[in-house]
Amino acid sequence: MTETTLTHIGQTEPRPDGWQGIAADWSSDQRAFKDVSWGKAMMWIFLLSDTFVFGCFLLSYMTARMSTQVLWPNPSEVFALHIGGSNVPLILIAIMTFVLISSSGTMAMAVNFGYRRDRRKTAILMLLTAVLGATFVGMQAFEWTKLITEGVRPWGNPWGAAQFGSSFFMITGFHGTHVTIGVIFLVIVARKVWRGDYDTGRPGFFTSRKGHYENVEIMGLYWHFVDLVWVFIFAFFYLW
Repeated sequence: MTETTLTHIGQTEPRPDGWQGIAADWSSDQRAFKDVSWGKAMMWIFLLSDTFVFGCFLLSYMTARMSTQVLWPNPSEVFALHIGGSNVPLILIAIMTFVLISSSGTMAMAVNFGYRRDRRKTAILMLLTAVLGATFVGMQAFEWTKLITEGVRPWGNPWGAAQFGSSFFMITGFHGTHVTIGVIFLVIVARKVWRGDYDTGRPGFFTSRKGHYENVEIMGLYWHFVDLVWVFIFAFFYLW
């Protein structure tokens, strides 16, 4: 049944049903995004587009793995570390995951103290998040070095299907680039927080409205997205 809506002159007009009705509601609502800053809105749009990119990469990985006729490498063997005379499977990956998930916790606390306008704690927690992110990138570089020395290449590897190397280096490298960029911006924003730029409204790059720490929240959105993507990469590459 068609509903009616009140117009600006007090008259009613038919409201369409289904998807057209939903579109009409959203297009007529002036409050949904009225108080959202441009920076936060643009970050959400960027994260949505990045979701499509990572989604395409992971779908391509699944397609390559399920379509190949060659034996796929066993993650427990490929990603094992030789410790104490025996191979320990996935120990490095477990530590990397713990470090990155922990950084998501410190970032959440930084955003919380940013709401309270506590400069010191916000800056310290953001720098701690950056240190954890840099630690993750360092361990990933060690993982890459180990695999390259063992013969893994984008066009082949000694354990089986050649697609493994290209998929692994492309997806983990793309994610590692995101983490590296995030670490750089965490340091930049933390420095501005420590100096009090967001309290005084000091002009420059990555500024915001005076008295607002919205850039800290924007960095939190980005960092939590990077951590969430790693959960999917961890499940697809190391557990499947």
